[in-house]
Amino acid sequence: MKDFFSVLPVLRCALSIAAVSTLVAGCSSVPLDGASVESRNPADSGANANSGQSGVVGVNANSGKELPVWGKLPRIVYFDLDSYVVKDEFLPVVESNAKALAADRSRRLTIAGHTDERGGREYNLALGQKRAESVAKSLTVLGASANQLEAVSFGKERPAASGTGEAVWAQNRRAELNPR
Repeated sequence: MKDFFSVLPVLRCALSIAAVSTLVAGCSSVPLDGASVESRNPADSGANANSGQSGVVGVNANSGKELPVWGKLPRIVYFDLDSYVVKDEFLPVVESNAKALAADRSRRLTIAGHTDERGGREYNLALGQKRAESVAKSLTVLGASANQLEAVSFGKERPAASGTGEAVWAQNRRAELNPR
C-alpha cells in the first residue's frame, strides 16, 4: 500500500498532462487534413520583414492618385496552392478597393474565399475563410473600416472554372470582393 501512495503524485501529474492535452486538442480549429498551409517566414522567402502570415505589406493609401470608379474596380485576388498570403501582384486590387471604401464609408463588401477541388471539405472551408480574412485584413490596413467588410468562405463549393489541371485549379483559388 505504501508503494501505491508513493506513485500517486506521478500518476496525478500524468493525468493532469493528459487532461490539458485533451483540452487543447479539443479547442483547436478545423484540422487541415494534414496538408500544410503556406507560412512565409521573411528569413526563408525573402519577403518584406513587415509582412506577416496575412501577406499584408505596407502601402501608402494616400498616394495622391485619383480614386477609381467603384463599379469598375478589379474584384478578384488569386492565391497559390494551400496559401492565404495576398501576393504582391494583387496588392493594386486590394489598394484600389480600400481607397474606394475609405472614401465612402457607406459602401460594403463581402469577401468570398474559394479553393480548388483538392482537399477535404473542412480543410477547404477553413482555407477559404483564411483567404477572405487575409484580404479583409489587408483592406483595413489600407483604410477600409472593419464594419464595411464581411469575410465568408465557400471552400470548393462554387468553382469559377470546371475541370481538372493546374490552369483550372488556379482560377478557383481566389477571393472575390463583392459589393453589397
